[in-house]
Amino acid sequence: MRIKRTIEKIPAGMVVVPLFLGMIINSIAPGLLRIGGFTEALLVNGTLPFIALFLVCVGAQIRVNMIGSAVKKGLTLLLLKWFIAAVIAVIGFSVAGMNGLFLGMAPLAILAAMSNSAGAVYLAVAGEYGREDDTAAYPFLAINDGPFLTMVALSLFGMMGFIDGLFNFTDLISVILPIVVGAILGNLDEDMRSLLSKGTDLLIPFFAFCIGMGISLQSLVEGGIGGVLIGILTVVLTGGSAYLIYSWFGWNPIVGASEGTTAGNAIPTPAVIAAASPAFAPMMEIATVQIATAVVVGLVGLPLFITFLVKRLERKGVDIKELNLPKSERTKREASLRQKT
Repeated sequence: MRIKRTIEKIPAGMVVVPLFLGMIINSIAPGLLRIGGFTEALLVNGTLPFIALFLVCVGAQIRVNMIGSAVKKGLTLLLLKWFIAAVIAVIGFSVAGMNGLFLGMAPLAILAAMSNSAGAVYLAVAGEYGREDDTAAYPFLAINDGPFLTMVALSLFGMMGFIDGLFNFTDLISVILPIVVGAILGNLDEDMRSLLSKGTDLLIPFFAFCIGMGISLQSLVEGGIGGVLIGILTVVLTGGSAYLIYSWFGWNPIVGASEGTTAGNAIPTPAVIAAASPAFAPMMEIATVQIATAVVVGLVGLPLFITFLVKRLERKGVDIKELNLPKSERTKREASLRQKT
C-alpha cells in the first residue's frame, strides 16, 4: 500500500490527515484510545513532548553563519511577514479580545498562521525563479517555524495593553530553550544538524494526531470559514507585500511572493501558547482548526497567485530570468533597449 504517497497528494497531508483523523476519533469514540499505558501516552497525551522535540529539530536548522545578500533577503521576508501578521492580529485582539472572533477569525490563529511560511514552497519557487542567495536565505525563514515569533508578538501586545495574560520570563524560556538547544547542536556539528533535520518529518504526524485528539468536530464547523479567510489573507497580504518590497529593492519579486503560505508546523502553536498561558486555552481548538484550514488554502492558493504574477510580468514584456540580474545591470540593459528602439 502507498499510504505515505497517498497522504502526500493532499496539501500538507502529513499534518492535516493525522489531525483530522484524531478529531474524528475524539468526536465519535473519545474513549477508544484513552486506555492508559503506552497507547494513551503516544496517541493522546504526547502533544507537548513531541512538540518539544520538534522545536529542537527546528532549531538545529537555523544557521548563524549566513552573510551578504542572503541575510538581507531572509530577514526582510521574516520581519515583513511577522509585522503584517502582528498588525492584523492586534486589530483582531483590540476588537474581539483574547477569546473572541474577528470577522470569524481567532486573532491567535491570525498571528500564528500569517507569520509562518512553508519552507518547501519557498525553496521550490526560489529554485525555479531565483538565485543562489535566495535559496541561502531559507535558514533565516526557519526562525518563523513554531511558536517563537508568536510568543514574542503576544508578549509585546501584553506590554502595550492590547491583551491580558502576558507571559512571564519562565514561560518564554520554556519555549525558547528547546530551539536554542537545537540551534547550538546544529551549528556545532553538521552531522547533528543532519540527524535532527530528519526528526521534523517524523514527529509531525504524531503530534498532529495528538492535537486532533483534543479537538471536536464542532470546532471545525465553528472555525472553518475563518480559516479559509486567514489562508486567503496570508496569500494576498504577505505574498503581495513581499512581491512589492522585493520589486522596490530590485530583487526578483516572484521569490518574495512565495512567502504567502502557512506551513503545517504552525498548527501546534495554539497548543504551545495555551500550555504556556492558560488565558489562551479557550481559543485553542478553534485556532488550531483555523490554522490547519489556512495551511491547505495557502498551499492551493499560492501557486495560482504565483502563476498570475508571472503571467502579469510576461504581459509587460519582463524576462523573468533577467530579474535575477543586479539592478544596475538591468537598468543598463533597459536603457540600451530604449536607445535601440
